[in-house]
Amino acid sequence: MPILGTTPESIDLAENRELFGEVLRREHMNAPRYGTALSLEEAREAAHNIGYPVLVRPSYVLGGRGMEIVYDDAQLTKYVNRALDEAKADTVVSGRLPSPLLIDKFLQDAIEIDVDALFDGEELYIGGIMEHVEEAGVHSGDAACTLPPSTLSDDQIRRLREGTYAIAKGCHVQGLINVQYAFMANTLYVIEANPRASRTVPFASKATGVALAKAAARIMAGETIADQRANGLLLPKGDGGDIHPGQQVAVKESVLPFKRFRTPVGKTVDILLGPEMRSTGEVMGFDRDFPHAFAKSQLAAYDGGLPTSGNVFISDTDKRQLPLMAVRLVELGFSIWATEGTASVLRRYGIDSKIVDKISTRVDSDPDAAVKVEHAVGGIGKNVVELIEEGKIDMILNTPNSRGSRSDGYSIRAAAIAADLPQFTTMTEFSAVLMAIEAVKHNDYQIMSIQEHAKQLFELESQE
Repeated sequence: MPILGTTPESIDLAENRELFGEVLRREHMNAPRYGTALSLEEAREAAHNIGYPVLVRPSYVLGGRGMEIVYDDAQLTKYVNRALDEAKADTVVSGRLPSPLLIDKFLQDAIEIDVDALFDGEELYIGGIMEHVEEAGVHSGDAACTLPPSTLSDDQIRRLREGTYAIAKGCHVQGLINVQYAFMANTLYVIEANPRASRTVPFASKATGVALAKAAARIMAGETIADQRANGLLLPKGDGGDIHPGQQVAVKESVLPFKRFRTPVGKTVDILLGPEMRSTGEVMGFDRDFPHAFAKSQLAAYDGGLPTSGNVFISDTDKRQLPLMAVRLVELGFSIWATEGTASVLRRYGIDSKIVDKISTRVDSDPDAAVKVEHAVGGIGKNVVELIEEGKIDMILNTPNSRGSRSDGYSIRAAAIAADLPQFTTMTEFSAVLMAIEAVKHNDYQIMSIQEHAKQLFELESQE
């Protein structure tokens, strides 16, 4: 049966790790160090060659299903054994999986970018360049993202455009392609390419006023990008990767109704975001700049939006960024509550905080483990879970950066879910939150319909 658009062979060029690696090598493009494995022994060898932490996932999956950040051999062994148990019975006997696991170096503290584009075999049309608010490692379906990108330079955008053209050409794409990138120390890495429509296409279409799915279907049927510029379906000049003075900013935020779900042992699902997609929907904020657009997205995603005063609990592993965030919170009128270690750092910068008892549990290794409380000298004699239950906390910043700290904060995050409190687990998103709170305080939103925005973009492109 004939297949319209990108052929199955071309899809395999992007999905097969070895074939895609060859495409990237031909184009002199960087990718995180990677390996593949069909058994536990091969997985250990690959992880040791790459270096922990690594990102492990099955082949040919959607939604980041089965993806996990792995920090050591013990965690890797659990992951591979679980994959073998979930596979067919004969793989358990042989100890080998039916399709390879993909093992990549995990890029910590990188900026992740999604690019949606149309390609007709010769010309590339960027549908949208979306910069993730959270750092790399959070699935694109769960990450908040902004279009146009908020921090990328013109040179970085040029490199994204050239890279997307090279990948689309190398994989013989005919229609839509989604490429996920990361900038780390200004080095561009290709994370993966999907020669198909991505879940970000509806957001990019609304943000740019272009029906990307419709345009892609017509390219698959034989039309060119030039044809669609002429008939008005695409912008007459330029594309969704251009940034214009006065252009409205769109922010996509995920809806994550964790309160409705439980683990198999009956515990609240952890809100900590990672490479496996968990959201059940998304909302969009739209305004003249990033802070106002982000504030609107939070208002749509969370009941009541962001608080403008009250008590903020901070449990933060990145002590270098913490003082700037804390000072801004105080300037905005918040009081800070923290555990003893965090309070000690703040005190050295002249920032007052109330000390609470530290609470931890290891739900990753033992779901029924008792909660451990460490009483703080000079503290108020209560832990943050008790304070949340008493209604004394209004917002939470809990930023783990290792497997241990990720599981230690589970009880805090579960209590916040039950209380419907806004909570944030990355410093990059919390910096956006601070800007958005200021926008909320000013209460000077601008209103423009998506239709008016699309008309404005077409007019701007026609004038240039």
